Amino acid sequence: MHDLAGAWRRTAQGAGLLAPDGSSRPTIFAEMSALAARTGAINLGQGFPDEDGPAVVLDAARDAIAHGVNQYPPGRGILDLRVAITEHQKRFYGLTLDPERDVLVTAGATEALSATLLALIAGPEDEVVVFEPFYDSYAACVALAGARLITVPLRRPDFQPDLDDLRRAVTDRTRLILVNDPHNPTGAVFSAEVRSEVVRLAERHNAVIVTDEVYEHLVFGHAHVPLSTLPGAWERTLTISSAGKTFSTTGWKIGWVSGPAFLIDAVLAVKQFLTYVNGAPFQPAIATGLRLPDAFFRGVADELRVKRDLLGAGLRAAGFEVSVPQGSYFTVAAIPTDEGTDAADFCRSLPERAGVVAIPLTAFVTPERRAEYSRLVRFAACKRIDVLEDAASRLAVLA
Repeated sequence: MHDLAGAWRRTAQGAGLLAPDGSSRPTIFAEMSALAARTGAINLGQGFPDEDGPAVVLDAARDAIAHGVNQYPPGRGILDLRVAITEHQKRFYGLTLDPERDVLVTAGATEALSATLLALIAGPEDEVVVFEPFYDSYAACVALAGARLITVPLRRPDFQPDLDDLRRAVTDRTRLILVNDPHNPTGAVFSAEVRSEVVRLAERHNAVIVTDEVYEHLVFGHAHVPLSTLPGAWERTLTISSAGKTFSTTGWKIGWVSGPAFLIDAVLAVKQFLTYVNGAPFQPAIATGLRLPDAFFRGVADELRVKRDLLGAGLRAAGFEVSVPQGSYFTVAAIPTDEGTDAADFCRSLPERAGVVAIPLTAFVTPERRAEYSRLVRFAACKRIDVLEDAASRLAVLA
């Protein structure tokens, strides 16, 4: 069966999961989570919180279930959630959207991304430009859609792209420019110069901009700036976000994509044949969450910044070289100099040695650039304070 043909093969190969014998390997996240379970290690590898979200949001879901919101919602998502998304975009970013045409609710941001790539990629000549390292599903979805992935490297310490590299990457073959900001896995927030250049290049080469903004409310020190708010960007930009990170409800899988109606219609044409619809009782609950006062949204960033600083201090004390993230759940650090140069081997040994799980950054890069990121690991700060303190004390054995 290892010779089985199908799109699964190019998808696995795109994600770096096709083994030499033709089988599909598990992701590094599955491997490391299994290590955490087997060893009792603290799992700072996967980016999910260990605390529930706001009680009012959880109560809204329970209330929806109790009052019969348990069948198929409308294909575009329940109207109240779409209205709440438009209210959110207006309140925080000054964008005016039509809830009937400009918003589509999806099974998390990952489905929004998959449906968008499958909808807008026309064939193997199309190219998708991404910043590298990248969220692992990007390469898999681009490969599934049959396009070519073009990467622009991000390098320490601030993980901002070189604008000349970006200009070389974007050509008339570029169909999509995919921007994750705040960025997973590096924690970077892109500069105004980078954002402006993305829009300029998209206009010049007639590319569509797709943004992954799931960490939009987890930015430290300043407000998030969506690319769609820049002059000339709206008419060619699809903005993807989700509820999971903001409201600590990653298992609910409520996401959305917003943008011009003609682009949303294209995504809907594909999305309706993927999950069709999802999460009926969770949709009104997330509408409730999106209408929480500004103080809530400031609070989630402030709380995570405290955790970021605690994790960073623990890593430095253990001998890591830490890049301070400007947003997201994640902190990237170089392994101590006496630990060699292979972060993947280091991460596989860390649960037994220190009782902590991390993810090597090589899980987020193309094979051609593995050497450039071979000493870097990603830790997730989205855990309870006492868990992060315990992790820091365990990592101290490395010092």
